[in-house]
Amino acid sequence: MDGLIQIAREHDIPHIGVCDAEVLQRARSELLRRKDAGLDDGLPFTFKNPLRSTDPQRAVLGARSIIVAARSYYSDEPPPSAGPQGRVARYAWTDHYAPLRAGLRVVARRLRRDGFRAVVFADDNSIVDREVAYRAGLGWFGKNANILLPGAGSWFVLGCVVTTAPLPPADGPVPDGCGSCRKCLDACPTGAIVAPGVIDAGRCLAWIIQKPGVMDRRWRAAIGDRIYGCDDCQTVCPPTIRFASRHPAPAFEMEPWVSLVEILDASDAEVLRRWGRWYIADRDPRWVRRNALVALGNVGDAHDPAVRNCVERYLAVDDAMLRVHAVWAAHRLGLDELLPIDDPDAIVVEELAASR
Repeated sequence: MDGLIQIAREHDIPHIGVCDAEVLQRARSELLRRKDAGLDDGLPFTFKNPLRSTDPQRAVLGARSIIVAARSYYSDEPPPSAGPQGRVARYAWTDHYAPLRAGLRVVARRLRRDGFRAVVFADDNSIVDREVAYRAGLGWFGKNANILLPGAGSWFVLGCVVTTAPLPPADGPVPDGCGSCRKCLDACPTGAIVAPGVIDAGRCLAWIIQKPGVMDRRWRAAIGDRIYGCDDCQTVCPPTIRFASRHPAPAFEMEPWVSLVEILDASDAEVLRRWGRWYIADRDPRWVRRNALVALGNVGDAHDPAVRNCVERYLAVDDAMLRVHAVWAAHRLGLDELLPIDDPDAIVVEELAASR
């Protein structure tokens, strides 16, 4: 195991642990309970098939161990450029999973040379990575449902190697380090953390931004300038704040802010080329444009000709879903003179009625 740890560290993966490959029964029970309670709100990922994502044998037949790794993605946030800008969650400023996968693949190759099966999973629905990280002793579950690493906080992407190798597991989970703190619960803009460690996906801005369809009117103002993801429950977390600067991410070209006008002006191909690393439902750029319209309604300047032109143009597009959000943005910006009297689509008519 020492050799595997050394390989990981050579690839900028300083945090690594091991757990057995038994069924993740605790996570399975909780995923099923939350689905029954409607807390998933259609969220896919590990909710999609809990029986699969909690059984390492479905990932690698004969698996005996799981090597779990955490790699920092923390960087200080620079100020936005001029013009209306959309905020991107830190983990999505660049592809932080690529270097993590690269390091874990070297670990997996070493195991395969030793005669074992070994498969890498990172940002993958095949396994509940937070649960295996908890079982491998990397950290505890914070009240915001993130894994918090002792002395390092939660600015980490997780990945694992599921293998048939019999490796010594961690002595046990890390003790809870949150204590009585509830800063993340109080800071959540929509009250999505309904109990310690329990998130109502239907209220979580990170999922609301990714979820396809017409965005619920209740949450549009809370979106603020967000265009992808939400970090609020991490930015207020004392352990994460305290130790973030000690674990900076390597210097990559990053994109913490995106011009909302550029998104709304871009072609489909350009949207997918520039921001395709994000989770975009069905790889459909219209969801990115929808989010940009909502953010523009929140932070745009009605006196800016580029903002006004964008809103006016989207009020006339063929896509009724986008017209709905253009109506909302226009009303939010005080540009009611741009609103049409009527519309051929019922969902736009409903939005027009709500704006009057």
